[in-house]
Amino acid sequence: MCGRFAFYSMDFSVLAEAVAQPDLFGNVERRYNVPPGTLISVARRADEDAPVTIEQLWWGYRPAWADAKAPQPINAKAETVATSRYFASAFKHHRCLIPADGWYEWVKTETPKQPHYLTRSDKQTLYLAGIWTDRGDDLAPGVAIITEPARGSAKDVHDRMPLALDDDSLEPWLDPHLTERDAIRGVTRHIDAGLIRHWPVSTAVNKPGDDRNAQLINPL
Repeated sequence: MCGRFAFYSMDFSVLAEAVAQPDLFGNVERRYNVPPGTLISVARRADEDAPVTIEQLWWGYRPAWADAKAPQPINAKAETVATSRYFASAFKHHRCLIPADGWYEWVKTETPKQPHYLTRSDKQTLYLAGIWTDRGDDLAPGVAIITEPARGSAKDVHDRMPLALDDDSLEPWLDPHLTERDAIRGVTRHIDAGLIRHWPVSTAVNKPGDDRNAQLINPL
């Protein structure tokens, strides 16, 4: 799954080049422990003819048509996101990217559970595949991060991981004219598993209210 991540580099250069918008930027603050149920930086097209923008959306997905007591998942599985009634429309029409420098997972087999920080070995920004929906309440549109079975060294920590797209996949993922599952999957790829590395970090990351502390990502 992906229930906590960090974004502090503020680097949108790869995405800006991919979508041919060199002035792409967002009003973003450095955060080292981003929890669900908060506003997060998201790259999306608000409608079919709109440019890509970086906006603050709510990490918690619930379509406007759903009951107020319906679940608000923070993740959607890559295996079923295109066919699930809850997610299918967003997968077709409302795909987005969540920029991140890394994410956290906890090793279940250790007591207490040991948090690890996972990131790219080349220190480039990760772009996590996501979907968004208008919530129909007073909050901003809601987002879910898509996850896939863990690959590479990420398997040492957890059985799932966020779907991080490679550079060539960023533009087609945000293409509003691509709506069919096979077409979308045919032009999008995840990053090479060999790029993923991780290390154990302090259990201070267990406290979701502390997201300005740069030391949270430091190896133990």
